[in-house]
Amino acid sequence: MRIGIVCPYSFDVPGGVQNHVMDLAEALIGLGHEVSVLAPADEDSPLPPYVVPAGRALPLPYNGSVARIAFGPVSTARVRRWIIRGEFDVLHVHEPLTLSLSLLAVLSARGPVVATFHTAMTRSRALAAAQGVLQIVLERITARIAVSALARKVQVEHMDGGAVEIPNGVAVAKFSHAQPLPGWPGECPPGRDGAIGFLGRFTEARKGFPILRDAFVELARQRPGLRLLVAGPGDADDLFGRFPADLRDRVTFLGLVSEEDKARMLRSVHLYVAPNTGGESFGMILTEALAAGTTVVASDLDAFRRVLDGGRAGRLFPTGDPAALRTALADLLDDPGARAALTACGDQVVATFDWPVVARRVLEVYAAAIEATDGRVMDTEWVGLD
Repeated sequence: MRIGIVCPYSFDVPGGVQNHVMDLAEALIGLGHEVSVLAPADEDSPLPPYVVPAGRALPLPYNGSVARIAFGPVSTARVRRWIIRGEFDVLHVHEPLTLSLSLLAVLSARGPVVATFHTAMTRSRALAAAQGVLQIVLERITARIAVSALARKVQVEHMDGGAVEIPNGVAVAKFSHAQPLPGWPGECPPGRDGAIGFLGRFTEARKGFPILRDAFVELARQRPGLRLLVAGPGDADDLFGRFPADLRDRVTFLGLVSEEDKARMLRSVHLYVAPNTGGESFGMILTEALAAGTTVVASDLDAFRRVLDGGRAGRLFPTGDPAALRTALADLLDDPGARAALTACGDQVVATFDWPVVARRVLEVYAAAIEATDGRVMDTEWVGLD
């Protein structure tokens, strides 16, 4: 099958959707299919051979964060050329309701279109007033995929249609076989030591880092060997300035890490903490931590609860409560048997998220979309925003 995949966000900046697209493409290629990915990126950016760069992206506030997207006449022309040259059996776009390459691809498509919705927002803010364009985009999508129950609920209740729920995948072997960073994690004697991890933008309110910081500060004063490993974008001085001076030497900051180093980071801690306060429709980092064999402690968000099988594959704590988080961390640091039980359940859960398993489910949606269009080509007149 010839498959065209469109990523709305820049490959020059790491992100969950970008990683999803790359992993899906590689899983499909591994299953014997021809795949081309179109994404915003500079022409000279180091990219996998299956990625076609569509030019530099611009920052756009989106879902409480900043997304880097490409849009406009030049992007439209590049999208159309890529579609014509690709002669795809199916076009798979991600987040088509943002002002992005995905939206342009839907408007330019001439065959079956599958769309994946990653967020649980009812619509892109930038398209809130563009009802006509929004309706055209939705009408030209043949089949929809939602990565979570929340994202699917939005499709049913706000987008005039349903969606097949297929979760984000995870390359389990990549995480389970990763080597810990030098000096991590070491032993974890009850009452003294242990390593806790956090990955994300620590300055972004919804990531909940202050909740983890408060829990760690109090716990670290009782446990002289407790350490915190932080990875993600941000300034080191800003991070260390958030901690009392006497505890800063127990905080290690890796900065922005590669996918390889992310896997090593997750393998380097006893507990991975996701203290997010909202805005999560799935919880990709949780599946990655489970794949690494690391015990997960997470906010009791609906998306996280679903990934962690209601708390059987990881410890949940009341969202926004640093005292409850501190108690959960202390309990698990002192109870290796409880950590082992959660990890064993996590192994079973994460097996269902392994990319080859997920990719086969996506292929079923492709086949249904192709059958639904019965090989028909849409009107040859381009629909766009010229």
